[in-house]
Amino acid sequence: MALTVMWFTMIAALLAGTGGAAQPPAAGSGGRSWPVSGPGPRGRPEVLRIFEPPATGWGAGHRGVDLRAGPGAAVRAAAPGEVVFAGQVGGTGVLVLRIGPGLRISYEPVRATVPGGARVAAGAQVGVLDGGLAHCPGGCLHWGLLQSVPGGDVYLDPLSLLPAWIRRPGPSRLLPVYGVAAPA
Repeated sequence: MALTVMWFTMIAALLAGTGGAAQPPAAGSGGRSWPVSGPGPRGRPEVLRIFEPPATGWGAGHRGVDLRAGPGAAVRAAAPGEVVFAGQVGGTGVLVLRIGPGLRISYEPVRATVPGGARVAAGAQVGVLDGGLAHCPGGCLHWGLLQSVPGGDVYLDPLSLLPAWIRRPGPSRLLPVYGVAAPA
């Protein structure tokens, strides 16, 4: 009987499109979250520009990810942590969240809704998107990840913070294969 219930539960999960994977953790459970909501599955926003690390510390590149979002959009903590900076840098609102030893997330352009020193859970609102960036027509959030190492900071891909089930654009679909012989 228990085996039948287990199989039924797995099949129900597959039919629901979860692929049998664990469901997203609730905000505050130590999980992860997209920093802005989008129209995709599980609130996945459109990625306008990917992380392109510079060849040198001073070279050209894109030291983060741009996510489509308009002014006034809620900005959430992608991981649990502590707000270590909330203010203006060169006239642009910036919020920095320390998420672990030597790891910091940055968000811009953001008007912070939490003060420096605040502890926040993954998924908790930390700010509001404040206007746009010149390189993002229609508005976007620039989301960065920095790691402190001896000699300075290294930029990392912030998408690496998110588990695969959040990053995937949607459930896999099995399609018929025509013209291929069935395996023996």
